[in-house]
Amino acid sequence: MPAIEHRNMGAPDETRSPEKTTLEVVQLGDATVARLTLQPGWRWSECIRPVVGGESCQAAHLGYVVSGCIHVAADDGTEADIVAGETYRLTPGHDAWVVGDQPVIGLEFETKTAETYARG
Repeated sequence: MPAIEHRNMGAPDETRSPEKTTLEVVQLGDATVARLTLQPGWRWSECIRPVVGGESCQAAHLGYVVSGCIHVAADDGTEADIVAGETYRLTPGHDAWVVGDQPVIGLEFETKTAETYARG
């Protein structure tokens, strides 16, 4: 593995586009990073569940919100708005939706999630 690896997110290895979702995936050695763009009106239970199934999102997430606001409601009853400039860690078992009329752009650093999110 080279000592330095860098990639442009504008030239991803893979792009996935479920409803109101764009996921651009870049491989860096054994790590994977994804850029999510979620359009206004996006909701996991409406846009991703039809692709992956289940009652709630079962992916673990580790990321950073570049722009916009996303609301997360966990199966344990906790809820939070995550806004631009904030990092996040989510355990499996949640729904989420875009708040407002601005797209949410986020970076996902959990390799397994970046590799498999929104893939049927």
